[in-house]
Amino acid sequence: MANTPQAKKRIRRNTARAEINGARISRIRSFIKRVESACEAGDKEAAAEALKAAQPEMARGVARGVLHKNTVARKLSRLTRRVATL
Repeated sequence: MANTPQAKKRIRRNTARAEINGARISRIRSFIKRVESACEAGDKEAAAEALKAAQPEMARGVARGVLHKNTVARKLSRLTRRVATL
C-alpha cells in the first residue's frame, strides 16, 4: 500500500488514465471492426470509407501513447491490403 502522499496521488492518477486509455483503445478497435465487417461483407466502398475514418484514429492512438507506432503501422498495412484485394 502507498504510504507517501505522492504515491497515493499516483495511484489515483494511474486509475484515471487507465480508464481514459481503455476508452481510447476500445474506440480504435471499433473503427477497425467496421473495416473488417465491411471487408467480410464484400463492400469495397464501405470498407474504403471505414478505413479512411480508422486511419486518423489509429494515428491519434500513437500520438497519445496508447498504442505502439509499429503495431499501428502493421494493422494499417494489413487492413489496407484487405481493402485493396476486394
